[in-house]
Amino acid sequence: MNAADSLVIIPTYNEKENIEKMIHKVFSLPKDFHLLIIDDGSPDGTADIVKGLMTQYPGKLHIEERTGKQGLGTAYIHGFRWALKHNYEYVFEMDADFSHNPDDLVRLYEACANEGYDMSVGSRYVNGGKVENWPMNRKLMSYFASVYVRLILWIGIRDTTAGFKCYTRKVLQTINLTKIRFVGYAFQIEMKYTALKHGFKIKEVPITFKDRELGYSKMSTKIFKEAFFGVLIMRGKEL
Repeated sequence: MNAADSLVIIPTYNEKENIEKMIHKVFSLPKDFHLLIIDDGSPDGTADIVKGLMTQYPGKLHIEERTGKQGLGTAYIHGFRWALKHNYEYVFEMDADFSHNPDDLVRLYEACANEGYDMSVGSRYVNGGKVENWPMNRKLMSYFASVYVRLILWIGIRDTTAGFKCYTRKVLQTINLTKIRFVGYAFQIEMKYTALKHGFKIKEVPITFKDRELGYSKMSTKIFKEAFFGVLIMRGKEL
């Protein structure tokens, strides 16, 4: 067993403006977290920045490098397998761009470690959750996307596309990761939906989501379409 029971997985593609600050921030938290950066061949040198910091955080900071952009979902699944192999009990998903506040990692951890939930989700759409710095059209699109997912899949999670999460080890061991088919926002929906289908308990923890200040968003029409049609495919499989 690791000295730390928790691993935070951060996929990166061109995040040189954010990654060093993020790494220092995670390692400054009152709880001991380890970090795994999964870099998809960032041409801006993100991986080199991470490797340069590994001597400062020996045994705590890790990197897996992949060639080319292979998608968020495949990066996380790669990270989940790595986490299981290295015996972590709690495994986190988080963005590199500070849209997720690293301070909230502790609250997500406590929901699983102390309150007995199998999975916790940093939620924008429960009481106390909110979004900052987004234009109104983006807020509305995100909110109604979550409503749409709830209606189609009949699940009681309010922030269905949230990507700030903590999984207990048993969730990742139980889900057949080879059958997770989606790679964008639909991946986030599919993982929650699959966990619920296995009877796992999920808690939504209110967070403030802030739009990135540095670097560029990876959101695209292709990712949005995958989520829209992916939900119908998931429901169709159930029927």
